[in-house]
Amino acid sequence: MSRPAGVVFFRTANRERVVDWYRQVVGCSVWLEQPGCTILARGDFRFGFCDADGGDTETEGILTFVYPDREGVDRAHERVGDAAREAPHVNERYDIYQFFADDPDGRAAEFQTFLHELPG
Repeated sequence: MSRPAGVVFFRTANRERVVDWYRQVVGCSVWLEQPGCTILARGDFRFGFCDADGGDTETEGILTFVYPDREGVDRAHERVGDAAREAPHVNERYDIYQFFADDPDGRAAEFQTFLHELPG
């Protein structure tokens, strides 16, 4: 895998559990293990979870995973199972096909595809 342009990190009290969920359910891979932190990758998207060390688990923000088509979103919905908040649907405002789920920490994960042309 190539060197990322950036990494988004979150504190968690359940690093092993949340990392396993993103690996097994979302299909991410471990890009780098560091003391107290695991950085995951899905394509060129990098994000990490670090031990909260007595602090609060960060659940703000949304991790959005983009798929090439509706079928990919539908397959993700099947894998997510009961963690899904809703069925996949068209969001007319943003012209996307999407659904939201909660990871084991309660953090929002979005699964979507764009229904319009994207800039080059």
